[in-house]
Amino acid sequence: MKRIYMDHQSAVPLDGRVLEYALPFLKDRFGNPSSQHTPGLEAREAVEEARGKIAALVNAGAPKNIILTGGATEANNLAVRGAAYRNADKIGKKAVCSAIEHMSVLNPVRELKKNGFETELAPVDGHGLVDLGRLAEIAVPGTVVTSVMYANSEIGTIQPVREIGKIVRAAGSIFHVDATAAAGRIPIDVEADGIDLLTISSSDLGGPRGAGALYVRPGVKLQTVMPGGGQERGLRSGTENVFAIAGMGEAARLAALEMNEESSRLAEIRDALISGLLGIEETYLTGHPEKRLPHHASVRFTAIEGEGILLLMDRAGIQVSTGSACSSQTLQASHVLLAIGLKHEEVHGSMVLTLGRSSVIEDVPYVVATAAETVTRLRAMSPVWNRKKS
Repeated sequence: MKRIYMDHQSAVPLDGRVLEYALPFLKDRFGNPSSQHTPGLEAREAVEEARGKIAALVNAGAPKNIILTGGATEANNLAVRGAAYRNADKIGKKAVCSAIEHMSVLNPVRELKKNGFETELAPVDGHGLVDLGRLAEIAVPGTVVTSVMYANSEIGTIQPVREIGKIVRAAGSIFHVDATAAAGRIPIDVEADGIDLLTISSSDLGGPRGAGALYVRPGVKLQTVMPGGGQERGLRSGTENVFAIAGMGEAARLAALEMNEESSRLAEIRDALISGLLGIEETYLTGHPEKRLPHHASVRFTAIEGEGILLLMDRAGIQVSTGSACSSQTLQASHVLLAIGLKHEEVHGSMVLTLGRSSVIEDVPYVVATAAETVTRLRAMSPVWNRKKS
């Protein structure tokens, strides 16, 4: 059976070119970047080269503006908690984020609330776009950090980051953007967008897991959330994972080189998938119909459960998702779909398809036909559906 992998928001396969580039750092080039002998200096050179490649991907200016981390979750924590604790006395003790942020932003914000900060969530509309008027009312002077993701991995909606940045800067707040889902998919320019802190994930670029990065605008002060030996300007201590960092750098270089062509290719497949899936009775698009990631298709089906969709699609050789892989263990209704105004009974029938290098347009008819068969089978067993049709 052919496997059609359409769950790149959960895990992106390691690019073979990246593995070939980084593999020597697991074998012969094993030095510690903090050591002053030749193997250590070679490792340090690899780390700094990767830092420069990541900086170039998002127009971060000097490579030193990139802080390397163990992943996107750690980068988000460093951004939100680090900015809040370091700058509270100077700016204020309020933190703001959108209602559809990843849990690695929402939970640090909740922790801030437990430690005496005022917190508030900016609402989104039915497509998942942040309500700019409400944001301007919420992100007021005294707000120390405001965090809004570049694009949402569950519904694919791309935020008007540049407009959001203007609102945040007017309030004197530090602007953090989680670009995990967007980096390498669409062009990002931290200078033009007015971003102070930007999170990037290695694995979402097609690099190794275990690495991430945080862009820090010069002049922005952070408090470390992992004190230790002083690596990464003292903001992220610990011996660097040279293999993962070198691989992330190469993945960033390839993304910058190939992004436009690959995104155009995937957008054609995305549109064909959406068109086909919306032909299934009582199927609805989630996310914005136009302002969405080029590799992202997401829908919801009335009167069925997402877990059943996932299992039956997988049995047919197609891997999809029903929401964020990082929060799927809770078995709770998606906070993203609830935030865009869906009812609890509407949230559970979601399906997310995210594309990658293995995706081809020739697979679309089979995926759509299998989805239609899956929905029909599950609805035949659904008392909710049967009551609707009786």
